[in-house]
Amino acid sequence: MQTAIPRLLVAGLSGDGGKTLVALGLCAALRRRGRAVAACKKGPDYIDAAWLGLAAGRPAVNLDTYLMGSEVTRASFIRHAQDADISVIEGNRGLYDGSDAGGAHSSAALAKLVGAPVLLVVNAAKATRTLAALVLGCQKMDPEVRFAGVVLNQIGGERHARVAREAIETVCGIPVLGVVPKLADAGRIPGRHLGLVPVDEFPDLDGALSLAADVAEKYLDLDRLLALAAEVEPLSVDSTVESVRQTADATIGVLRDGAFSFYYPENLEALRQAGATVAPIRSMADEALPDIDALYIGGGFPETHAERLVQNAPLRRAIAEAARAGLPIYAECGGLMYLAREIRWQGKAFPMCGVLPLVVQMHDRPQGHGYAELTVDAANPFYPVGTRLIGHEFHYSSVVGGEATETAGAVRRGAGLGNGRDGLVVGNVAAFYTHVHALGAPEWATGLVAAAQRFSAWKRQPASGRTDGAIRCAPAAW
Repeated sequence: MQTAIPRLLVAGLSGDGGKTLVALGLCAALRRRGRAVAACKKGPDYIDAAWLGLAAGRPAVNLDTYLMGSEVTRASFIRHAQDADISVIEGNRGLYDGSDAGGAHSSAALAKLVGAPVLLVVNAAKATRTLAALVLGCQKMDPEVRFAGVVLNQIGGERHARVAREAIETVCGIPVLGVVPKLADAGRIPGRHLGLVPVDEFPDLDGALSLAADVAEKYLDLDRLLALAAEVEPLSVDSTVESVRQTADATIGVLRDGAFSFYYPENLEALRQAGATVAPIRSMADEALPDIDALYIGGGFPETHAERLVQNAPLRRAIAEAARAGLPIYAECGGLMYLAREIRWQGKAFPMCGVLPLVVQMHDRPQGHGYAELTVDAANPFYPVGTRLIGHEFHYSSVVGGEATETAGAVRRGAGLGNGRDGLVVGNVAAFYTHVHALGAPEWATGLVAAAQRFSAWKRQPASGRTDGAIRCAPAAW
């Protein structure tokens, strides 16, 4: 079976060239026209994907061949986009920038993998004919990459636009499909140390997305872009593969709000596919845990919400008490920080849950940034020993106090907790700086659901008959 999905990959020569504005604008403008848009983000970034999902009106997915492998990445794209009128994929960094000098796992490699024409966004400030040389270089770098056209960003005026356009179209033989001027009202969305401001914190989402749509409508040739996006080869779909939802008597709570928003949609769906019910919990508003069998705390910005997290002492106490009682808890990055004794930021110390014997300090520079690889080499509630995990990390915090005495994994690439280790294990709690994607780490969902099932069965036993052996690790000895 084959499917012809109209698609474009929006790429740049480097970061901060305007590709995010163009990608958001395309999604929002096409949605405004009534098109069903499937947005994707190349790479592991949570925040850009959240913005793209809002602009498209449906959750965006991340496409990352390093985390998932090529076949899984391609299948994920097809599954996500096959019912859409068009898919818009936002690249990351420069078009050919990858994990090594050969450009492995680059946006260009992804474009070839899914057969997407590239819309190249070029920062044209203070240049004209030289832009043609840059575009031509991208064309010559890999003749297998197909270019739909170019968008010129930061154009200073009509003459600037005319000369740059003529140079590119004459020298490179591809059309200029958009000319975006310097925007006096800054259609850019404010940034933060992990990239864009999270959607939960931005004060005027509708206004920002409306502005992005206006920019696309006014300055891009949307009709021509739609036509070029449709000039693609069909993709083969394996119609014999069907996901079968398992059944499990287990409920997994997920802390999800402005403080903890770094969750891949596929991770939550993997928990459901493995049979679990997912129960959302608000870290700053809910004062008690619902009846759950495990807890998943993803990443986010607990430091910027630290005062409100401190104010919600009832939930912090409830989590600490549940951990002592043996509740399986899986935490990533921001979740690790929340489970620590305290977070130190901007000269203040904020008490957290105290589940982990750690003190976490925020810094001005990244303490871990990039892809990560771990080998699980010690007992823990979730992963079999010998499991190889591929993930990523991007954090400005580090452990400065306490001891990470029992850890689950040896770090082969990345920073982790330090000293070549990651995954602090305390009772039925495991906390990692490394984020994993369920499509690249299938053991994650099955392990978390299995731990929840064991705990659920243990809870149902009469108190007099309960033994620590009913769950993988004994409750922690506080």
